Amino acid sequence: MRITAEGLSWSVAGTAVVRDVSLNIAPGETVGLLGPNGSGKSSLLRCLAGLRLPDAGTVRYDGEAIRGWGARRIAQHVAFVEQEAGAESDLRVADVVGLGRTPFRDRWRGAASSDRAVVAAALERVRLTALADRSWKSLSGGERQRAHIARALAQQPYGLLLDEPTNHLDVKHQLELTQLLTGTSQTVLVSLHDLSLAARYCDRLLLMHHGHLVASGAPDHVLTAERLAEVFEVDAELTTDALGNLAVAYRGPVHASPTQLTLPQGVL
Repeated sequence: MRITAEGLSWSVAGTAVVRDVSLNIAPGETVGLLGPNGSGKSSLLRCLAGLRLPDAGTVRYDGEAIRGWGARRIAQHVAFVEQEAGAESDLRVADVVGLGRTPFRDRWRGAASSDRAVVAAALERVRLTALADRSWKSLSGGERQRAHIARALAQQPYGLLLDEPTNHLDVKHQLELTQLLTGTSQTVLVSLHDLSLAARYCDRLLLMHHGHLVASGAPDHVLTAERLAEVFEVDAELTTDALGNLAVAYRGPVHASPTQLTLPQGVL
């Protein structure tokens, strides 16, 4: 599925958060969304997922504007995974993942065998099969995040929109998730803080700053020392790691003071 936005803007309490953003994500493409905290990434993703009505501009799925679509129809096309997706309940993990089948079920019908098969496959893809019958409240933060990703996969959407999905995940599961996203046939837009991870696994990167989309293209085009200094305020060098992947090496914050940091007594 192709996801496009044309002149997208959104504000809250008179403050512009997303400013005239246009983008075009091709079917099957995995695109990384980068930018410092407060740059508008989460708000942009919510606009693209139909969860926020933009002040101006248009979001299209396969060329069709989604303004006026109901939540059910949108959920049949895209799945959205939040940074901190809450679900304080006593449901089993499999039941939480099963919520991904809701857009496709009749309101009065329970889960069919086909739904249960989809849920089982989604749990397997994020390696949570062994926890299917566990209580949701018993999960760690990382396990909950993987379960929410499984719920999104259980929707069987054409597009996946993910806001910092590697939060709470250890290195192994970060790598497994990014490999899963790049191996899917779905269109993926994923917000990431780890620039080296984004450069390694994404086909293309989008860089936001103060609500604007300031760069778009291949990782080695978007990630330059000059842009990292301007947007992230860090002194960094772009290198190639031992495996031949583009990597970011940080020297420190831009204009950082060289003075010694004095810690309070008793802090190690």
